[in-house]
This record gives sequence, C-alpha cells and structure tokens, in this order.
Amino acid sequence: MVALFLPCAGGVEALLADEVQRITGMTQESGRSRDRVAETTRGGVWVDGDERTAMALNLESRLATRVLWPLADAEYRHEDDLYSMARDLPWQQWITPEQTLRVDVAAMRSPLKSLNFAALRIKDAVCDSLRESAGARPSVDTRNPDLPLALFVGPEHATLYVDTSGDALFKRGWREDTGEAPLKETLAAAMLAAAGWQGRAEDGPLLDPCCGAGTIAIEAAQMACGIAPGALRGFAFERMLPFRPHAAAWRELKRAAQARVHAPAVPVFAGDVSFRMTDFATRNAQRAGVQQAIEFKTADALQRPPPAARGTLMMNPPYGERIAPKGSGSDTARQGFEGGGSSAEFFGALATQWKRQYPGWTAWLLSPDMKLPTLMRLKESRRVPLWNGPIECRMFRFDLVAGSNKPAAAAPSGTA
Repeated sequence: MVALFLPCAGGVEALLADEVQRITGMTQESGRSRDRVAETTRGGVWVDGDERTAMALNLESRLATRVLWPLADAEYRHEDDLYSMARDLPWQQWITPEQTLRVDVAAMRSPLKSLNFAALRIKDAVCDSLRESAGARPSVDTRNPDLPLALFVGPEHATLYVDTSGDALFKRGWREDTGEAPLKETLAAAMLAAAGWQGRAEDGPLLDPCCGAGTIAIEAAQMACGIAPGALRGFAFERMLPFRPHAAAWRELKRAAQARVHAPAVPVFAGDVSFRMTDFATRNAQRAGVQQAIEFKTADALQRPPPAARGTLMMNPPYGERIAPKGSGSDTARQGFEGGGSSAEFFGALATQWKRQYPGWTAWLLSPDMKLPTLMRLKESRRVPLWNGPIECRMFRFDLVAGSNKPAAAAPSGTA
C-alpha cells in the first residue's frame, strides 16, 4: 500500500474526497496519518491504495487531474540533492532501457533557478541507475512516454511521483471540437458535484442554455447514463512494469464499468445561440456516447422556454473579454453570447427571463465577478469557491421565484 496523491483544481478538494470515498469505499477521517486513510489537503487528496486502487481512480474519477504514485520525498537545497534523491530508487522495477521517460516539474516558492535543470538531474539519475543495473539507458519521449515522472519542489522539500495517468484526466478522449475558452471537463464535473446533481432521477432535468462545446451537458449525460469518465481513453499505467501483473484486474474494472452503462436516468438539455457551437457540442456528444441522452437546440438563452416544469440550470457564462461589447442598440443584451451587449445588460435580461419563465428551477452560474447577484438583481442562496485555472470564481446558486428577487428558501451561505 502507498499513499496515492490526486491533485485537483482549487476549491474541489472536499468534493474530490467524497468522490474518492465512493470509488474506493474508504471513509475519510480527519486527524489521521495519510498512510492509513484518505486525507484532504490543499490542492488535492491523499488516499492509501495499491495498483488496483490507482487503476480504479484513473477510470472513475471525474474531479482529479491525475493519479500520482509517490516514489521519494526529501529535503533539498540544489539540483544535486534531487539527483541523490532519485539515484538509488529501484528504477529497474519501473522501466526497461527499451522504454521511454519524461520528467515534468512544478514548483512553489522553490529556490531553484532552473526547473529544466531540475528535470535533467532527475532524468540523469534514472538513466545512470538503469545503465548500472541493465547496461543501457532509456530514452526521453516528451509526448507519449512509457514512464511519466512528476517532480514537485517547494521551499525545502521535493517529492517525486510516477504519473499513472499520463495525459491529464480532464482529457476524456471525446472532445475534438472546441470554442473560445473551453471549460475543462474536470471543472464541469466539479460544478455538477457542487450542485449535488448526480444524474439520478430524483435530481431532475438539467439545462445548459449556453453550452458552448457541450462540456457541462456531456459530463451530466455521462453521469445520467452511468458512463465512467475514463472509459474512452488510455492511461500511462497500462505500459508500466508494476501494473503488468494486474492486467486481468484492469480488464475486470473496465468490464464492470461497461456493465453499468444504462439508458439516461434523467433528461439533459443544452443549446447555444450559435449554430456552430451547437454543432460542435453535438459532435462531441456523439464521440462521448451520449448524443441520444442530450436534447440540443440552437436558441437564444434569453428567449428559450423551460423544457420541464422543474429542474437545474447550470451555466459557465462568458466573462471578461468573452462578453465585451461589440454592438449597440436594444438587441445587444439579447445577443450577449455572440459578443454584443454589456455584461450588466445581459445578466439583467437573463434574470428577467428566468423569473418570468423558470419559477421553481434552481440556477447555478460560475463567474469570477463577486457582484454577479447585484448585476442580476437576485439574491444568491449559496456561493461556492472554485478556480477556473488561474481565475478565482464563485458558483452562485439562485432559487428562482416568479416576480421576486428573493429565493424561495434561502439556504445558509457558504464561504465567500
């Protein structure tokens, strides 16, 4: 057993811990050593497990960005300390001279002047070790290595991991068509998790009226159909020596995931004012195996009637330059998602539309604008901190009531 580390976007840690519990069957218990139980920390979750655990987390996690297998942790002052940390590791158990490797480095307040040189010293340690034990050294492949390594260097400590995922887990294997500033699949899944929407019949329908490339809707539809997020892609661990004896367990995990796929438990609706984006989203949904589970419609978000009496609205609306004014006149707010109209005009018109046509619905919007409720003249019942890459955002919840700026039942506000 080792303490696997699953990094995630800021604000997602608690949601990821809940997901890890579901996937592994483990219970989180604060105040315990991380080598015994799952533990939430800044930027991710530790969970003890083995090769099967790592395979299951790669296949099933919607929220983690990677599944990292720790190899070494040590104090350091310069690059030679990193070489010493890696030099004596049993690399012959992980890689052969005929295979390839890559070293990625991330740093936080590190005294090192060159992260590239830090990566080079780790690579040198691996190659020197293999040359000594096997008489030859592996090559470097920066695109598709057999053994991707991840080095994290802080002010005094360095940790070296094997990246069992390879490509980041938000790369589900279905998105080929994208629009401007596409939402990562892991963040879309985090939005759904923050809203408590799990694709069950009791969760009710979901609508993204401004779907762009369809990320939120496709994540939701896969959940509604029981499709594992990693079902359409491969992983680096499939080529790693320690995982080869577990090939039968990996086939079993994939068969079990496939057996869980079913007809959608709840309808998902999506659309965009742009025919181009609706077409992109439809093609992505087809590749993701959920085209039949999503009803796409090219329509203006400010005019689209509700597809059901009750449900959940979820949006990642444009912000910043994505909603900068480009036109003028009375139609600019209505055309906001094509770039015309100010954000104040658009969000004010959106709130009016919702109060008129969507009473009884719950709306969730992701935005970096902390004053969004004021722009919409609505009172949020909850706000959840989430990071969209480097952008600090909030998920605002609005409980919609006809003709009123107040929610039907205000829930306690979360952390702002």
